[in-house]
Amino acid sequence: MKQYKLDITSEHCPMTFVKTRIELDKLQDGDRLEVILREGEPLDNVPKAAKEQGYRVLKVYHIDKDIHGILIEK
Repeated sequence: MKQYKLDITSEHCPMTFVKTRIELDKLQDGDRLEVILREGEPLDNVPKAAKEQGYRVLKVYHIDKDIHGILIEK
């Protein structure tokens, strides 16, 4: 299992999930991607879309002010 990190705090929807999906597609089974994003649309849409695509959302957590992290596993 490997863990990767993606910072999309400067991106806006729909690019937040597009960039996340590109990275998720690179993962092997059991690998994890930590996505750093802003609250609002990205925080609402990225975990929902990841689940719809068959990935496991292991954790959603607060980092600082309006910044959050999501840990996703393939």
